Amino acid sequence: MKPVVDRLKEEYAGRIEFRRLDTTAGDPEVDRLANQFQIQYVPTFVFVNADGTTSDLLVGGTTETVLRAKLNALK
Repeated sequence: MKPVVDRLKEEYAGRIEFRRLDTTAGDPEVDRLANQFQIQYVPTFVFVNADGTTSDLLVGGTTETVLRAKLNALK
């Protein structure tokens, strides 16, 4: 998934913020976000609109086409 996400991150630069979080690092902020979004599996993609509302959540590997559609649906 990393090559796909990296390609999309470059394509959407300046329009959408991408964050990659390591849930095994023991970082309190990452733990807080994992709890907030109830992340239990990796990868988990959380799509958040500009106003902070969650647009969608996708668990597991997926295709570039699906990720692109989720990104395009963000407001």
